Amino acid sequence: MKMARIKARLLACTAVAAGLLSWGVAAAQAEICGRKGGDLVFGMEAKLSTLDQHVNAANATRNVAMNIFETLMTRDENMAPVLDLADSLDISQDGKTYTFKLRPGVKFHNGKPLTSADVAGSFARYKRIGIDRSALDAIDRWETPDDATFRIILKEPRATFLESISASTVPIVIVPADQSNAEPTQLKPIGTGPFELVEFVADSHVKVKRFDGYVPNKSLKGISGFAGQKEACLDTVTFRTLAEPGARTAALETGEVQIVEDVPTLSRERLSKNKDIKVVQLDYAGLNLTYPNFSQAPTDNLKVRQAILASLNMEDIMDAASDGAFSLNPSFQFPGQTYYSEAGSQLYNQNNPEKAKALLKEAGYKGEKVVLLTTRDIPRAYTTALVMSEQMKAAGINAELLVLDWPTALGMSVNDTKGWNFFFTTWITVTAQGGAQSLRNLADPSNVHKPVGNKSDEDFMEQFRILSSSPDLEKRKEAFAKAQARVFDQVMAIPFGAIPKIQATRANVEGYIPFFNTRVSNVWLKQ
Repeated sequence: MKMARIKARLLACTAVAAGLLSWGVAAAQAEICGRKGGDLVFGMEAKLSTLDQHVNAANATRNVAMNIFETLMTRDENMAPVLDLADSLDISQDGKTYTFKLRPGVKFHNGKPLTSADVAGSFARYKRIGIDRSALDAIDRWETPDDATFRIILKEPRATFLESISASTVPIVIVPADQSNAEPTQLKPIGTGPFELVEFVADSHVKVKRFDGYVPNKSLKGISGFAGQKEACLDTVTFRTLAEPGARTAALETGEVQIVEDVPTLSRERLSKNKDIKVVQLDYAGLNLTYPNFSQAPTDNLKVRQAILASLNMEDIMDAASDGAFSLNPSFQFPGQTYYSEAGSQLYNQNNPEKAKALLKEAGYKGEKVVLLTTRDIPRAYTTALVMSEQMKAAGINAELLVLDWPTALGMSVNDTKGWNFFFTTWITVTAQGGAQSLRNLADPSNVHKPVGNKSDEDFMEQFRILSSSPDLEKRKEAFAKAQARVFDQVMAIPFGAIPKIQATRANVEGYIPFFNTRVSNVWLKQ
């Protein structure tokens, strides 16, 4: 069979974007490490309880783990699929067979060479327990013809397959084959990335050091997304949890930490005037949102969910949650993205307590408690829940906050169908990756909204299947719009608005570029 050879050290997926990739960020990095050595402390916003990326969707986990682990494919600066541990990819003419050749010389942190058996074992573990394991549903089987070759055979052609396996919200990180049977959260943190683990104290800090055996991908001088030439310029990096915004910025100002994430808007002007500090920003970084629990009364009642949605004033919520740094966004995509749609937007930002009261009457609502599960560890999540609860109360809804630490709150939302009605979070890479990835959390089997029987709405799923598999981009865009409209109608999730990522570094930090997740490769310290 004639094969279509894609030699890409870098691969643009036409399902995501047409034309050539922009490598401006990478090209600007004429010299990877201006200096090697030094210890950097990164001030994190949220706690993390595990580094097992197969089973954890928390942004805090990605911020650390994506510097330790690597993937067969990843996303570039524009969120297009590109090769990572794969050196090349052949796609058969019928679109069903994907043959990856691995980059030579790659080693795990334990010194063992990377082989196709490790890739197969990692895919097998992900298919068994991975949060986004439905991304592998299109696969009929995979093969390992030799140590350097990993071959995937699909049941039928799927235009969005590379989007699925390169997604980085819950990425298919490659781990040693002997870890393929590790139970959730029991994975040993042994990767192939530029940094290896030194110490992990849950909810406190993670320390990593340069992996001297790392083999960078030198096909590109520089980094784009998590692809390209990554170098560990620093001796060590300590990711330290500093959940309180004031403490985080104070630590930066004193030089106790060198980089902080999520600078409070009110602190930005002061920090920008400090000659020892640099402020950087990613304009569209996250979608502030909540999703209900369909298995817990009274949010098992559609009319109650619709009443809650009708009661909300998104502008007031976002203004309080972001100190004014936001944009209203009636979509599960950011403006300018391929799949951006305002379908269903008539149900967004209704600010209509009278309509809410009428819907509650139709629902037979009798003042049952509605529990809003949130955390003070992420001030934005707490403030969003607090303002939403007051708006709900104004419409006659008995709203009550349940405030837990972030790992416990996240774990409860994932594992428990009782005890909570709404969970508050921010979708970061979920939204940025576009297409099916933007709605996968609401589709089988992920179903973060906990539908009865763990089966999502069939009308939504019909459109999601088209979005995931149609070879026609226009049909996929139409399906996205219909699926999004269904989400609003059924209140499967509620987007409040888009937020930027405002970060800051000490002036002696070089090479740090804000992205959806933290990259400490190619970052170095001036003396």
